[in-house]
Amino acid sequence: MRLALYGGTFDPVHHGHLVLARDALEELQLDRVIFIPAGLSPHKLATSPAPAALRREMLAAALADEPGFTLDDSELNATGPSFTIDTVERVRGIHPEAQIYYLIGADNLRELHTWRRIEDLRRLVEFVVFGRGDAAAKGTAPFRTLSRRIDISATEVRQRVARGDSIRYLVPEPVRSLIAAHHLYQDPPHQI
Repeated sequence: MRLALYGGTFDPVHHGHLVLARDALEELQLDRVIFIPAGLSPHKLATSPAPAALRREMLAAALADEPGFTLDDSELNATGPSFTIDTVERVRGIHPEAQIYYLIGADNLRELHTWRRIEDLRRLVEFVVFGRGDAAAKGTAPFRTLSRRIDISATEVRQRVARGDSIRYLVPEPVRSLIAAHHLYQDPPHQI
């Protein structure tokens, strides 16, 4: 079995996440991509993401019609920061014979050496870097890189919602509906 773990805050999940995950599924010939939303990211302790239940609901809605994608919400239920090594060891226990890849954005590489038990993690998974088709993908050695030019970010989506701009075509429609229904990322509420 060939699995890829795709962690992040997914605040919110957008088409860039999904396109890159689809690329990984096909190019790495994976059986499944497992999306793992972080409960509390140890690298983003200064920020407050949308509530975990809503991020889970948005992600579940975005993945609903994709049989190659699944959701693992175990980190959302953990107390304290979510550490990748803990999740990988749990998945390895469930799938001891699987080839496990860990999908990471090129923008996270400079912090990779600070991840908890990084040497153990590097023995348990093969990191695959998502480049954005530009200079950000340079310096990814010794990691395999999947590169595609996608100019969508969760930060941009949140900023557009806060300004009252449309996010149509940036996120799946069910995600846009949930953001609007729960007035996420906006003060005061806007029509999006």
